[in-house]
Amino acid sequence: MEQNGIQHYETLFGTPTHDANTVFEFLFVAVFQAGLSWKAAASKLPVFQRLFASFDYHRIAAFDEPEFERIESDAEMIQNDRKIRAILQNAKAAVQLEPEFKDLAAYFWSFQPQAAEAPHANLDALVAKDMKKRGFTFVGPTTIGILLIGIGVVKANQQSEY
Repeated sequence: MEQNGIQHYETLFGTPTHDANTVFEFLFVAVFQAGLSWKAAASKLPVFQRLFASFDYHRIAAFDEPEFERIESDAEMIQNDRKIRAILQNAKAAVQLEPEFKDLAAYFWSFQPQAAEAPHANLDALVAKDMKKRGFTFVGPTTIGILLIGIGVVKANQQSEY
């Protein structure tokens, strides 16, 4: 990954991905961009990768207080304990999706509109609501809408339709 994650994020954005850890990487940006710009969040992708087990949410789900303190005290980390705790909680929620879904990517792709149908009018809100019900945090409709476009579930030209 580049020194600055912005180029990495831009390269991946909109490319359909079924890799669960890459999808969790997009969820990182979604969580951390709240109150910031996507560029501020994406610029920290190398830091996130280093501190959070290369986005392996199964490993992150097992993090406990010492790991939280290590992450929070890292000088390069975005200093927001609520967002850091949200990532840890979201990793646990992602693991809990299994075995209903193969993995986190399969969960998001289950919302993909069929070829003949337009996206649900409020797909971003629908997915965000379902995620909150399943224990995810810091997942509002706007950031989830961007995530769905970023991982290719919804095409960018369909964005205006929901």
